[in-house]
Amino acid sequence: MLRNLLTTLLLATTFSASGQYDDHRMNPGEKSLIPTYMQSRAGVSVSTQTITPPITPVRTMGEWEELQGLLVAWTSYTSIIREIIRAARTETTVYVLCTNPTSVYGSLLSNGIDTSNVECLTTPFNSVWSRDYGPWSAYTNEVDTLITIDWIYNRPRPNDDQVPFNIATITGTPLYQTTTAPWNLVHTGGNFMTDGAGTGFSSILVNSENSSAGGFGINHTPSVVDTIMYRFMGINRYIKMTALPYDVIHHIDMHMKLLDEETILMGEYPPGVSDGPQIEANLQYVLNNFMSCYGTPYKVIRIPMPADGTLYPNNGGDYFTYTNSSFINNTIIVPTYNIPSDTVALRIYREALPGYTVTGINSTASIGALGALHCITKEIGTSDPLLIRHQALVNTTDTMNDYLVQAYIRHRSGIQDATLYWTTDTTAGYATVPMTLISGNQYNANIPAQPAGTSVYYYVGALAVSGKSQVRPMPAPSGYWKFNVTGVTTVSEISFNDELKSIYPNPSRGITCIPLQLKIGGTITASLTDISGRDLATIYNGYKAAGEQNIFVDTSTLSSGVYILSVSTPCGIFKRSLAVR
Repeated sequence: MLRNLLTTLLLATTFSASGQYDDHRMNPGEKSLIPTYMQSRAGVSVSTQTITPPITPVRTMGEWEELQGLLVAWTSYTSIIREIIRAARTETTVYVLCTNPTSVYGSLLSNGIDTSNVECLTTPFNSVWSRDYGPWSAYTNEVDTLITIDWIYNRPRPNDDQVPFNIATITGTPLYQTTTAPWNLVHTGGNFMTDGAGTGFSSILVNSENSSAGGFGINHTPSVVDTIMYRFMGINRYIKMTALPYDVIHHIDMHMKLLDEETILMGEYPPGVSDGPQIEANLQYVLNNFMSCYGTPYKVIRIPMPADGTLYPNNGGDYFTYTNSSFINNTIIVPTYNIPSDTVALRIYREALPGYTVTGINSTASIGALGALHCITKEIGTSDPLLIRHQALVNTTDTMNDYLVQAYIRHRSGIQDATLYWTTDTTAGYATVPMTLISGNQYNANIPAQPAGTSVYYYVGALAVSGKSQVRPMPAPSGYWKFNVTGVTTVSEISFNDELKSIYPNPSRGITCIPLQLKIGGTITASLTDISGRDLATIYNGYKAAGEQNIFVDTSTLSSGVYILSVSTPCGIFKRSLAVR
């Protein structure tokens, strides 16, 4: 790619070798380099096509879709990078940005990590934060051609900023860059996620950085930002949330994650603590104003935002988070911190994503720099996607009628066969039902009606005309969607059949999960007393929707002993004993 050579060389001599920038934040010295950096980004490209939007519709992939590679940078926090490679290399090719491949391979081998499926790249880079500066994988016409999207990185780090170009060259994908007016856009990967169906999420950082106040010499209105994201990435609905007061980099991956097209994993602090109130306000804004791509309310799974010892970000603690995880085909890696609540977090992931290999990786070394696993990994989509999109069936009282399964399935060569697999006992194998093309790319099949008390497990598979095959969920048959047939309930059952499930961990020392099954939504109050009945704390007081919900209590400040947990729901009061070590 042609650039203004003198400007680029000047910038390169201003910055040290790769690995200088351990921290996510822009230091004061970097701010003075922004004008020169922006000038270099506006250089002439090989083809005017690369600095204008694609002429065909674009779809940016969801993170749970098939990958051909995972990008990491070997510099800061190499102990974490090593474990990422250990988990990822069996799932996909791991591309490692580095300055000394021999040293990297030697470190991996000495730690018992096979180096097959690991490729070291000596392309220049400045920092470990590949999520923020790395390439974005998108497809023309939903599934046709893999393309690479390159924003202007919101840090004046020219080697980092060049990485998408180098990866596009390596993968042989067309490159589209938001570098030149009127299409110039500054953005950062930790502040963006998408459902793979046209909806994007960010904090309002993306608006401010592209305004006159952003310091990058760009003056776009929010609607212009939306237009650029639509034209380059196919984002036709861009949901932007208020920035959090204590997350100083304002990256949404520090407190939320999309697990699929309709499920939000949302971090939760104890009531009133740190960024908890703003996170909850943002979530309610989303739930009250937007539906999933299926036209139904988003599902929400809560996961604790644990303390750093006894401290939270509002009083000097590091920004411990479990949402900063990464899908790598059939595996998801989750940050851990060698604290008791790690067990809670990993259990929540395993229950939400059955069949996936859920691997915890200790991220204590990097979290002080405001980043964990998602921040230092970047997915590279497959060049041959077979898209399967399905809204999971929910629990039903219907024991008479078949259960309709609908799936949107598409491949550039066409679909030869689509199949529904279902069972009521995963150890007995799955029955198969051919799916019928209804219209467009919509395929339907039915699961036979089942008696009350049955749990149904199912997944969808497809074979393209080219021979490409795919299943969803990707780990199927060990992974699956599940729904329960409950039968007809009486009014009394609806009114009085909430459930307080087993608390875990119990005994505890730290974040502890209190799982609820609510028949109806309403105000929930949870409180803690000692064994004499003396009130100690109100753990939660607020609204919870019907279904599976979690409340969290931090026991790290409590003395060892036995306590009584009381939970009041619209349908009754429940009590459990809770032991603290």
